[in-house]
Amino acid sequence: MVVDQIFTAARFGLDYERLRIEAASHNIAVANTPNQPGHPARLMRVSAPYAASFNAMLGETGHSLPSQPVMLATDATTREEHDPSDPAADKNGMVSYPRVDMVTEMSSLMEASRAYEANVRAFNTLRSMALHALDMGGNA
Repeated sequence: MVVDQIFTAARFGLDYERLRIEAASHNIAVANTPNQPGHPARLMRVSAPYAASFNAMLGETGHSLPSQPVMLATDATTREEHDPSDPAADKNGMVSYPRVDMVTEMSSLMEASRAYEANVRAFNTLRSMALHALDMGGNA
């Protein structure tokens, strides 16, 4: 049934955008956290198994639905600051931090938040339409 496929597409969008919000939040949170010696900084990114078109999500093209989006940890480049008083400083007094572009992460956070809200509205609209259709069918 097409309605079920639209619900599935909306749920996929909700999952994808929720993971994008979590990834951006994580990256912002670790921006000023010193790296552990010998352990590279890890930033989070979200990946969908493939970029499906809207028609593919609805099942109209015969493609199967994509599996769930996943959050992947990627190695981050580092930035170093001279702070010999920091307990995480190396023998030269340098402290290593992950290099996080705050503008990109905040933009991603806002974009994912708005896309999540749009998916919630679409899901709720479809739900209310389905309930209204059931009410109309019940009176027949």
